[in-house]
Amino acid sequence: MPLLPALQDATGPAAAREAVRFDDVALTYSGLAEVTAALAARLAGAVRVAVWATPTAHTVVAVVAALRAGVPAVPLNPRTGGRELAHIVTDSAPDLVLAAPGDDLPPALAGLARLDVPTAPQGGPSPAALPEPDPESAALVVYTSGTTGPPKGAVLPRRALAASLDALEDAWEWTADDVLVQALPLFHVHGLILGVLGPLRRGGSVRHLGRFSPEGVERELASGGTMLFGVPTMYHRLAEALADPAESAGLAKALAGARLLVSGSAALPVHDHERIAAATGRRVIERYGMTETLMNTGMRADGAPRPGTVGPPLRGVELRLVEEDGGPLADPDAIGEIQVRGPNLFTGYLNRPDATAAALTDDGWFRTGDMAVLDPDGYVRIVGRKATDLIKSGGFKIGAGEIENALLDHPGVREAAVTGEPDPDLGERITAWVVPADPAAPPSADELADHVAAQLAPHKRPRTVRYLDALPRNDLGKIMKRALHG
Repeated sequence: MPLLPALQDATGPAAAREAVRFDDVALTYSGLAEVTAALAARLAGAVRVAVWATPTAHTVVAVVAALRAGVPAVPLNPRTGGRELAHIVTDSAPDLVLAAPGDDLPPALAGLARLDVPTAPQGGPSPAALPEPDPESAALVVYTSGTTGPPKGAVLPRRALAASLDALEDAWEWTADDVLVQALPLFHVHGLILGVLGPLRRGGSVRHLGRFSPEGVERELASGGTMLFGVPTMYHRLAEALADPAESAGLAKALAGARLLVSGSAALPVHDHERIAAATGRRVIERYGMTETLMNTGMRADGAPRPGTVGPPLRGVELRLVEEDGGPLADPDAIGEIQVRGPNLFTGYLNRPDATAAALTDDGWFRTGDMAVLDPDGYVRIVGRKATDLIKSGGFKIGAGEIENALLDHPGVREAAVTGEPDPDLGERITAWVVPADPAAPPSADELADHVAAQLAPHKRPRTVRYLDALPRNDLGKIMKRALHG
């Protein structure tokens, strides 16, 4: 089966169906097939291409064209800081960058050839039929946030995309009749693979809001949307908007009419689960995945929602919990590290065989670093990270180490540590613990936040800065982060 079967036959029954919509830009399947086939022909022979992944139809056309050409696409976050972006470009070595006409690209991309992406067929002769690439060939290279160093490029084969999306079809009863509403970024797994390629593989539709708002969600769900994908921050804001029944009757009705409300990328607080259910009668369901593994578990559409869990393993996914040393869990009711195995896994980190080997056991299990317990019926309850340096904020997974390095580049900072603290909106907020170089004149919190945002990305800036005379360290000089919170 082709990865995107509805695009293989532009004259088939889905030809006139709307495939994607971004505000005033909409493409039917026949239109998307034509414009991506023409662009794919221009990408032939490239080793990799970068995609300036704005939340627009241009990104969808660029990624789909690369997939059809059999050329791995590297989605780039447009808000990434210069140093991080330069690393990604150097590491992935794309032949060119695909962007919307008029996009102002940063200096880190200045050395790449640029190809402007159209969103409408350009006329001319029809391109030749495109052969389906090998299932094991690379489809995407998605960069993870570096928790202990620069971001790593996870190479995702076409086989993994198909396996995960088909497992979700099974779990969520996902069909061509579904219309997905979302407002997720298009440079990572949730928004791009699940939120765009998922509907396209089914022959359904996706409506992207561009920018999240409860009003946009209400409008699109009320006008035919059947599914909503979001991160906990979005659902928290929906819960807040639903707090006044007199003002939110339309939103409550629209959410109640959706077939599925799906939250991912971090745990949705039970409080928000209950507020949304009370206002709408509709439960939010959760799933669990990673860049390297795509989707591992998920609540089923025909199952009972259970707040606090991410459901059982998806079809085709093997999941086990192990002790810290990797051995079998001695107590089946205890907390263990999640390891997964199956067709949903990546093929490795680009240019990093050492990191790939460290991430996998000898018999092919991926070490997720997430800690969980298993309910008797196989439902997974994630309780946190094996390490303490991964922060989940606003749907992003953020590494403390890279923020610490950015802070230490500031001349006013002598020592720095970064932790996550609970936040009702973001899930976790980034907190910086700083020993200033000059205690009498420490850099302001705003100055430090701007400094980090300029080097990395705005969502990685500290939300809170606390000043100390010294950081707590053990005998080996390692910062004891748990001591920072008392």
